[in-house]
Amino acid sequence: MTKYNKGDADNQSAPNSKDFIEMTGEVMEAMPAATFKLAMESGHEILAHLSGKMRLNKIKLIPGDKVKVQISPYDLTKGRITYRF
Repeated sequence: MTKYNKGDADNQSAPNSKDFIEMTGEVMEAMPAATFKLAMESGHEILAHLSGKMRLNKIKLIPGDKVKVQISPYDLTKGRITYRF
């Protein structure tokens, strides 16, 4: 019987919490609660919310802005906006 420790490098079956897809897109529409509808470069439309650091630094977005988005591999229709170009 083999025991696995939490720090065991061989037990990598579950993705890390920092595993995400990073893409760029354009803001199409501002929605309530710091949520935005984005058009991705790949042609998909997703809903994304502002990251905490963008909220703290009061970075505003308007339709037409180019942004960098982190998308979870589990749900490709939702994301987090991390940077405005």
